[in-house]
Amino acid sequence: MHSPLDAYLSHLRNERQLSAHTLDAYQRDLRKVLAYCEHEQLHSWAELDAARLRRIVARLHQQGQSARSLARLLSAVRGLYQYLLREGLCRHDPADGLSPPKGARKLPRALDADRAMQLLDGGVEDDFLARRDQALLELFYSSGLRLSELVGLNLEALDLPGAMVRVHGKGGKTRDLPVGRKAVAALRDWLALRSSANPPDSAVFISRQGRRLSPRAVQLRVGQAGVRELGQHLHPHMLRHSFASHMLESSQDLRAVQELLGHADIATTQIYTHLDFQHLAKVYDNAHPRARRQDSSSAPADNDTASGETP
Repeated sequence: MHSPLDAYLSHLRNERQLSAHTLDAYQRDLRKVLAYCEHEQLHSWAELDAARLRRIVARLHQQGQSARSLARLLSAVRGLYQYLLREGLCRHDPADGLSPPKGARKLPRALDADRAMQLLDGGVEDDFLARRDQALLELFYSSGLRLSELVGLNLEALDLPGAMVRVHGKGGKTRDLPVGRKAVAALRDWLALRSSANPPDSAVFISRQGRRLSPRAVQLRVGQAGVRELGQHLHPHMLRHSFASHMLESSQDLRAVQELLGHADIATTQIYTHLDFQHLAKVYDNAHPRARRQDSSSAPADNDTASGETP
């Protein structure tokens, strides 16, 4: 089994010209599989089947390997077997159809309400960049926009008298979102200065040269605001997550938050947001008919006791 593996690694190094880092990762992963095969007294790669490979993945997962690492291992195995099949050294790929364990989805950090107010309530200079940046920060937090939705926003999408904004989200879906009072005021202040750049189109957020802001430019400006006002890293998705978290904590209306975020599946909203468990427990105790506690004064008497009989 060593000879075909060495030949494959040589192929990756010399013909595919993979980087030393990638090649080292593939080699480590395939050596793990090789060690298992030798322990199981397999004599060729053709003897490794899907069941055995599944056991390897399960064992490594139990030992603490992350889902991402196991996905890379399976990718390395698929690459090896594609080579072996091409060279006529094997007739099957044991990794075909095999998926790694699902990893825990990491939630983005959210600002608490006080930190969000600290970010947005600082003094704003009356100049082009300051007013623009304040408006985009307010709109992110006010309406929970995605970065792509904010940079793609045009003037005709804004209804400031009605405190609404129309955004085009994933899959070409359009949704109308409310805009908070503070965000409306910040947008009005910004739009009063926007025309000074002589923009060629109707993009809401533009540079000094009049060009629509790129996603990277918005990320940089949000990051700078985080360092300046909060002394921490900040990115647009954190503001969207803060919006969702604070809305859900206050309203407890998961469906409404799903609509505001533009999620097609409510399961996405459940993963994306988080609730304080103590509050959930309180809501459960107060609402569920099998959880509500009865006062001793209103509890029904025991039938035997009420009838005067001795239990």
